[in-house]
Amino acid sequence: MIISREEEESRFPDDNNNENGGGDSEEGGGGKGTWKHAAFHVATTIATPAAFAPLPFAVASLGWPLGVASLVSGTLIAWYSSLLIASLWKWNGKLHTTYGHLAQSIYGLWGFWSVAFFQQVASLGNNIAIQIAAGSSLKAIYKYYQPDGSLTLQHFIAFFGAFELVLSQFPDIHSLRWVNALCTFSTIGFAATTIGVSIYNGKKADRRSVDHRVHGNISSRTFKAFNALGSIAFSFGDAMLPEIQNAVRGPPKENMYKGVSAAYGVIILCYWHLAFFGYWAFGSEVQPYILASLTSPKWTIIMSNIFAVIQISGCFQVGIYKGSEENWIFDPKIN
Repeated sequence: MIISREEEESRFPDDNNNENGGGDSEEGGGGKGTWKHAAFHVATTIATPAAFAPLPFAVASLGWPLGVASLVSGTLIAWYSSLLIASLWKWNGKLHTTYGHLAQSIYGLWGFWSVAFFQQVASLGNNIAIQIAAGSSLKAIYKYYQPDGSLTLQHFIAFFGAFELVLSQFPDIHSLRWVNALCTFSTIGFAATTIGVSIYNGKKADRRSVDHRVHGNISSRTFKAFNALGSIAFSFGDAMLPEIQNAVRGPPKENMYKGVSAAYGVIILCYWHLAFFGYWAFGSEVQPYILASLTSPKWTIIMSNIFAVIQISGCFQVGIYKGSEENWIFDPKIN
């Protein structure tokens, strides 16, 4: 919700009232979280299986040189951009706790509404995509134990939605810190399991039959390249950085710098290894969703799907937090 300047000042005391003992008012944050909590939140919102499981296919669509260069440069650009956003916590003499507030301080009221619209679209679109991914993982687990079962993907999407309704009772982002800690470890677990199975399958395959060339005519390869670049860009999407920073205690900039950097350490560990080992193992035949390329052992594939569902559970909550925060839009008392 949009808060008045008086409310901001009460939440973020000035130099004389700062509980941290003087200095710039940036030294006091409005939340209770540490940089570790910020790292959990950032890693959870960015590194979802739905975002980085397609990366081996993206690298395969570009080939080794361009694929590696695109993924590495995309990671570094996203990391640096996140640090820049964190540096604008207090800019032009005011605190900016949402993307909308920050845009309003630069472009005026139309900037707020423009950014708020795209932020809502991004959060909603992301949650639709990851809810389908979670349903697919739940269905894969179900089919492993009940091959002739009658439940469909729609059933599992509904089951996941019901579970998220329960989790949505948490009042704010900070209250999700331990949920997102579990989600961050599930990200690492998903990546580690999938990488291990990819290497196992790759070693079992006849390496002479694995082709790493980009096939097709010029138009086909061009289309694949742009699709791959879009997949890489999508894998770094985060529409909640200022809101996460608002849940961090002072000094907010320094804590957010450390949190973002720690989160990107996890992202590099998971993204790069999965993308490169997945492409190495399956070559140009790798599937758009890496789990579809894995064949054995079955129990490890089930484990990857379990990690995926756990991780998506936390990411979904952070995404819907933005939508529920904007209920003031429909409040007739707001001018």
